[in-house]
Amino acid sequence: MKAPLLTFTDKGIYCAAADVYIDPWKPVSRALITHGHSDHARWGSQHYLCTEAAQPVIKYRLGQVSIQTIPYGEVLTIQGVQFSFHPAGHIVGSAQIRVAHRGEVWVVSGDYKLEDDGVSGAFEPLRCDTFITESTFGLPIYHWKPQEEVFADMNAWWLENQAQDKVSVITAYALGKAQRILKGLDLSIGPVFTHGAIENTNEILRSQGVLLPATRRVLPGNRKSGYSGGLVLAPPAAVDTLWMRQFKSYSLGVASGWMAMRGTRRRRNADRGFVLSDHADWPGLNQAIRETGAGRIVVTHGYTELFSQWLRSTGLEAQAEKTAFEGEVLESTQPDNE
Repeated sequence: MKAPLLTFTDKGIYCAAADVYIDPWKPVSRALITHGHSDHARWGSQHYLCTEAAQPVIKYRLGQVSIQTIPYGEVLTIQGVQFSFHPAGHIVGSAQIRVAHRGEVWVVSGDYKLEDDGVSGAFEPLRCDTFITESTFGLPIYHWKPQEEVFADMNAWWLENQAQDKVSVITAYALGKAQRILKGLDLSIGPVFTHGAIENTNEILRSQGVLLPATRRVLPGNRKSGYSGGLVLAPPAAVDTLWMRQFKSYSLGVASGWMAMRGTRRRRNADRGFVLSDHADWPGLNQAIRETGAGRIVVTHGYTELFSQWLRSTGLEAQAEKTAFEGEVLESTQPDNE
């Protein structure tokens, strides 16, 4: 029996024919990286390959590492195996990695969403034989509203807080969600302030040509800055810290796909929950899989067993595989992998 083109090992997704790993969770010699979130781009490998748009943030996070870049759609051949990176729509620079060898095609999707957020680029469907998909929100209860509706609610909430002389604080991960929210806000309402972790990321993205609205960095302990009526973007890790205490009167909002679950907002001590995710919902996952035309699906991080069962009930060959990928998390100790 012919060995599979890609296998799941204790280090990550491995292509033996090319001797490379995709999003390895342990140090390896050569790592192909789908995007810059910390559960997919980890420190310690000798050489990295990613898209041109993903490189600045990955280099900022990993430090002085050896990184080669590749444009979307360009084919790189390694020991006879063809690799190409294609838009995943997840965050800036995110990619699906297409792997082709001897007439067989696999696609490693990484994390993805189908709704074009105007920042990350539009998801590109890819035909393949085997599709490796996430399943972060792989249950029918997860069905996102159009982002325009979510941002309309967010702006209305901001106006309500402003009328009560409150600061509006929304938690968002520094890479991806924060920029998406920033693009969706109505900046005629007032100024937007950012936590340093978010502003550092904004500056990197702006330097590479990503168009983002103007923001003001929150300086720790600067209580005289006049934040009242403004909106603050902060990472979840900032909640319940000294940093938050400089906003004397504020309302806390949480933007996450998990806000679709009853009780999540209460457990996060949030005043408002906004259902907004940079991962595909149930219809998006199923649509992406259909558009690949793949007969074999490998399901990773999320509702792996349940989603695999569903796919098998539709006639597809599907299996679950364990990885170190996390998908979207709410824990405050996870600063950026939503």
